[in-house]
Amino acid sequence: MNTAGHTDVHGLDLAPFRGVRYDPEQVGSLAAVTSPPYDVVVRPDGLLELESSDPHNIVRLILPQATTPAARNRQAADTLHDWLAEGILAPDPLPGLYVYEQRDGDILQRGIIGALRLSEPAAGVVLPHEDVMPHVVEDRAALMRATAANLEPLLLTYPGGDSADGAAAAIERATHHKPLLSTTTEDGFSHRLWAVTDPAEIAGIQSDLAHHQALIADGHHRWATNLRLRAEHASPSPWDFGLVLLVDTARYPLRVRAIHRYLHGLPVAEALAALADSFRVRTLECSLSEARAALGAAAAESNAFLLAGDGSYHLVDRPAPGLLARTVPLGRPEAWRTLDATVLHATLLDHIWRIPDDPEHIAYIHHTEATVEKAEREGGTAVLMHPVREEVVRDLARQGVTMPRKSTSFGPKPATGLVLRDLAF
Repeated sequence: MNTAGHTDVHGLDLAPFRGVRYDPEQVGSLAAVTSPPYDVVVRPDGLLELESSDPHNIVRLILPQATTPAARNRQAADTLHDWLAEGILAPDPLPGLYVYEQRDGDILQRGIIGALRLSEPAAGVVLPHEDVMPHVVEDRAALMRATAANLEPLLLTYPGGDSADGAAAAIERATHHKPLLSTTTEDGFSHRLWAVTDPAEIAGIQSDLAHHQALIADGHHRWATNLRLRAEHASPSPWDFGLVLLVDTARYPLRVRAIHRYLHGLPVAEALAALADSFRVRTLECSLSEARAALGAAAAESNAFLLAGDGSYHLVDRPAPGLLARTVPLGRPEAWRTLDATVLHATLLDHIWRIPDDPEHIAYIHHTEATVEKAEREGGTAVLMHPVREEVVRDLARQGVTMPRKSTSFGPKPATGLVLRDLAF
């Protein structure tokens, strides 16, 4: 990987790398070997569906299945080695940056995939906005140690401004050429990828990005994992960099969605009974889309949540001010103290329901319908959230304030499996 001449950069330092990609002639279809990011795959149904779609689906690397964590990670490493030896996966001949496009109807997102120099939050170059769960970081770190590869890119955003030079111009020029790959995944999104290998073109992109800072839109745990692994290796090394997709949100605004909670051991009736004296609770006899619209309207006025799992939707809003004053921590900006996720965790989960924030008690699910279905099938409570605005997220991140984990879901997320970074190349 060519990283010479960039150690003095104070902004984003994006280096070219030899992308590892599927050989289209060796797999059934590129769409059949891709996957959503590891934490979006709904397990076990979604995992089994991806595994059965193609014997070489990338999910066998990002979510290997075996009896123990050590066996899973060893299996992923062996699988990656085998696929490279068999030519299922192969490194591109030249190092480059990759222009990546996602399109679905009126949604168009373009960005640049590269190896980004890692930095601590205090450096102010890459801004996290959510806390992370240590057990997830350890799980991802063990997998990455075993495979010595970045198997999926993080999604980072930066406001590029009005300039038509640098990265913006390079993206535009790349899309006028024939792409390396073009495929449409099951969710309806079309994906195209181009390699930028010209040194002058790469230098122009790097010079532009060096003046910007980025917000982690998706991949906080993988970023924390990268930092942990960097600390384990003497610098300079390939571990000083991580695989990212950088999107200029001045040109391609992302959608921000909520991440919902499923409470395993709490039936809806019990959850509602505990809220009777401290929140307004209304039962809505309507469709899920209508219930979500009601949630959006309520969230504009106060903290609001939608509970489901018993066949109905229950709108919970207007918390008692005294309750919030007693339960929400002080010493943080007002924008943080009034977040729905803050109130959910500090007031509802910690104080009223007394539910620990661990996998035995809470599942974090991106898909609204899947959260409701799981609650109705298993008898627990789905807590549906309203999304946070991106400007609130960025403002808090710039203040160095992290939101409760899994507060936001930015998208569209890059498909996993289109380009990998093997640290051996």
